[in-house]
Amino acid sequence: MNISIVVPVYNEEESLPELNDWISRVMDENGLSYELLMIDDGSSDTSWSIIKELKETNPAIKGIKFNRNYGKSAALQTGFNEAQGDVVITMDADMQDSPDEIPALNQMVIEQGYDLVSGWKKKRNDPIGKTIPSKFFNRVTRMVSGIKLHDFNCGLKAYKLNVVKNITVYGEMHRYIPLIAKWNGFFNIGEKVVEHRARKFGTTKYGWKRFVTGFLDLLSVTFVTRFKKSPMHFFGTLGTLSFLFGLVITMWLIGEKLYYVYILNAHEQAREIVDQPLFFLSLVALIIGVQLFLSGFIAEMMTQFRKGGEDYLVVERTD
Repeated sequence: MNISIVVPVYNEEESLPELNDWISRVMDENGLSYELLMIDDGSSDTSWSIIKELKETNPAIKGIKFNRNYGKSAALQTGFNEAQGDVVITMDADMQDSPDEIPALNQMVIEQGYDLVSGWKKKRNDPIGKTIPSKFFNRVTRMVSGIKLHDFNCGLKAYKLNVVKNITVYGEMHRYIPLIAKWNGFFNIGEKVVEHRARKFGTTKYGWKRFVTGFLDLLSVTFVTRFKKSPMHFFGTLGTLSFLFGLVITMWLIGEKLYYVYILNAHEQAREIVDQPLFFLSLVALIIGVQLFLSGFIAEMMTQFRKGGEDYLVVERTD
């Protein structure tokens, strides 16, 4: 099989028939064998019924339905687990991603050897309230990750099969899949300018909240990918620095006290150690240092018993 197309679906009943026809036409015209994985992320409309109806006329469709809405990352991870094609394409179900881009993305992975190719919506059909924050987040992500992509959050991406089989997407981390792939050893990441079509059906599923949580997600994925196998490297380093800082200050205060009392014999100039603000600062630093070190030690032990990812309850399938 050439291509697996993973499409997360959440209340997209109007767009699904047209999307299916468009994908089928593009794949037939280019002579590509494919499977179309439609992951219904707990839709409250008739999306699942439509997926089952489309399955009757298009055997390439494989539908999977969640019992409730888990989010786009859960849908993508489930699609990645099911995918069997040499190249895996992800795209949104709202018709803003063009299936006409699929052959070129497939070619970049197969012929040019990219591990991952991310779409770049250079000309966006979105209001300024989405485009300006998006440019800001993309700039920050480029700085943090070192990956030279213009649009990390574009839903239209192409992957080698072994990439999706060796990464785990959870929470709201789908925005940072290129970063997750890089930290798992897949460094050959490319970019392609893609068409961004105006929304034809429904309304956007993303509000202002995603911009508020974007930075937290970036910090989280950066921390987890770097330190998930060795949390002691993070907590232990901070704890050691904090402990040494507190220890040096404490030794300085004690040395100063002894100097005034025994060297200068100036008892009246020697302040009590507990009367100095620096003493309490050093005490806090010592306590925090010990706590951070113990946190790293506990986290290190927990990694020996961690489970792989979150479990999503699939309630129905079409195959």
